Amino acid sequence: MLSHALESGVLVLTVEDDSGPRDEDLAALISDLIHVHAPTPAVVVLDRTVTGAVIEAVAEAHHRCRHLRTLMSVATPSAPARRALQGRATADGGGLVVHARADTAIATACATAA
Repeated sequence: MLSHALESGVLVLTVEDDSGPRDEDLAALISDLIHVHAPTPAVVVLDRTVTGAVIEAVAEAHHRCRHLRTLMSVATPSAPARRALQGRATADGGGLVVHARADTAIATACATAA
């Protein structure tokens, strides 16, 4: 399930569990919301238990939105998920910021946008 809200001028997208849309649908939902709110910075918040399908969906959404030059960050307490996301972002040319905490990701995105 994907929810979204604006917090301090930052689009916060929360993936609450893996029972929602398939990974390609999740990638499309994330990228569509980022496109609609561009140039607002976006933070994707993931649970501690992140599946490979969710990681792939977030990486695909980042790839789809690179041309917008909008700051996109991910926050997850899962160290393996952070490493996987960083690896995918590096392979795609970088540009994805990965944080351990959502509050830090939102504050950083807010400060960067100002």
